[in-house]
Amino acid sequence: MTDTPDAPRGFTVRRAILAILGFQVGMAVVLAGSDLIGAIPQLLTGPRAPALDAPVAPGDQVRRFRPGDLPGRERLSPDRQTPIPDPGDMPSRLRFTAEGETALVTGDIAPGDAERFTEWLAGADDVNAIRLHSPGGSVTDALIIGAALREAELNTVMEDGDICLSACPYILAGGVARTVPDSAMVGVHQHYFGESTALPAFLAVEDIQRGQADVMAHLDAMGVDVRVMQHALSTPPEAIYVLLPEELAEYRMVYDPSEDETASE
Repeated sequence: MTDTPDAPRGFTVRRAILAILGFQVGMAVVLAGSDLIGAIPQLLTGPRAPALDAPVAPGDQVRRFRPGDLPGRERLSPDRQTPIPDPGDMPSRLRFTAEGETALVTGDIAPGDAERFTEWLAGADDVNAIRLHSPGGSVTDALIIGAALREAELNTVMEDGDICLSACPYILAGGVARTVPDSAMVGVHQHYFGESTALPAFLAVEDIQRGQADVMAHLDAMGVDVRVMQHALSTPPEAIYVLLPEELAEYRMVYDPSEDETASE
């Protein structure tokens, strides 16, 4: 009986390495498939959070958010008894309507709206306050509009049932005085910066970080506590963190300059 020659050692080692690599790839596929299967419900329905119009409470402030899924025509006031009418449907880009000394600025914040707003503001001599009702939109335009409001020394206000979400709070922050009733809704979340989805990962991250730096610099310049960004950065774009009245006061998102003057006397 003739013995079969042993396989070359190098061949055996290569087979072992390939087997290990094959096992690792297989495990990676299985794990990725498990993660994908677990994520499918969230991809289809959004984050596991209540609807936007569900009442909020301390520690329960994250709500599902898609700009098209805004609160209905009626929402309950904080006492959960009195219906508050929604001011109306949202235009697809900002609409400016002067109502005496207060102008209603409502709708999605679309790219280019900052230029439209600054041109409109130049002719709005009688306006001293801007009322906001917007689900947000372009962060860059919101920052420019907010800075323009501060330069013009205008106040920002909201009324019962108004919403100011996503990028809108950066406009709200631009007011010299900022008034938000308890029944209005102000919310923040993560943002997309730039429109290209084909950027390399390191460029996309750099773009996001630069955008967040611009946001924080704006809030700081407007006198708003940048700690509000901890809620924005921890809330995904498909959700919104609704700020409670006490948080709006703590972060100086609502602000009355006369209170500082009184305290300094």
